[in-house]
Amino acid sequence: MHDTNHQIDMGTRRFGRWNTLGLYTLASREVQRFLAVWTQTLMAPLVTAGLFLVIFSIAIGPQRGDVMGVPYTHFIAPGLLMMTVIQNAFANTSSSIVISKVQGNIVDTLMPPLSPLEMVIGYLAGGVARGAFVAVAIWLGLALVLGIGLAHPFYALAFIVIGASLVGAIGIVAGIFANKFDQMAAITNFIITPLAFLSGTFYSVESLPKGLYEVTHFNPFFYMIDGVRYGVLGVSDSSPALGLAVVTGTAVAISALAWWMFRTGYRLKA
Repeated sequence: MHDTNHQIDMGTRRFGRWNTLGLYTLASREVQRFLAVWTQTLMAPLVTAGLFLVIFSIAIGPQRGDVMGVPYTHFIAPGLLMMTVIQNAFANTSSSIVISKVQGNIVDTLMPPLSPLEMVIGYLAGGVARGAFVAVAIWLGLALVLGIGLAHPFYALAFIVIGASLVGAIGIVAGIFANKFDQMAAITNFIITPLAFLSGTFYSVESLPKGLYEVTHFNPFFYMIDGVRYGVLGVSDSSPALGLAVVTGTAVAISALAWWMFRTGYRLKA
C-alpha cells in the first residue's frame, strides 16, 4: 500500500509526461553545487579574467593599436568574457558527473524517475546558470572599468546562453566518458583549452594565414567568441546570424549525444 501511495504522489508532481519535481530538484542541485563554493567557482574566474586583461593590455595593448576599429583592450574583453563562460560551463557539468562516478553515487541520479532528456536539461541548467553568473559579473566589471556597454543585447545574451549550453553538453559527454580525474584533465587540457584559446580571443582571425583562417571557421568556439564580441562591441569577423546558427546546431547535436548516453547507460552502468 505504501508503494502505491508513493507512486500516486510522484504522479501528482508531473506536468504531462514531464517529471517537473525531479527536473527542478536536479537543476537546483547543480546550481547549489557551484554557489556553495562561490569563491572557487565564481570569484576565481573573475580574478583570472581580470589578470588576463591587465597583462595583455600592458604587454601588447600600447604596441598593437586598434583592432577592427576598437582599442585592443576593448577587442579582447568580450573574448575573455566568453572564454571564461566556456571554461565554467564545461567545468560545472563535467565535474558533477565525473565526481559522482568516482565516488560511486551516480546511481542517485540515475535511479529517480527522470527521463534522459530531463537529466540532460537538469545538468545543462547548472552549467548555463554558472556561465551566466560569470558573464554578468565580468560584463559589469568591463562596464565600470572600460565603459563597455552592449551594442546588440539580443546577440550577446543568445550567444552566452546557447554557447554555455553547447559547452555544458560537451561537459556532460566528457563526464560520462571519463572514469578518472586524469582522463577529465586530459580532455580539458587537450581539447577545451586549445579550442578556446585558438578561436580569436586575443586576435582577429583576419590576420591568420589562409590555412589557419579556414580551419578556425570549423571551430564552434570561434563563433561563440565572435558572436559575443559583436553583441558587446558591434564588430565581428563573421556573420553573427551564421554564427548563431552554427552554435545552435552544434549544441543540439552534442545534447542529442548526451541524451543517447543517458538513454543507453553508456559508461554509466556496470
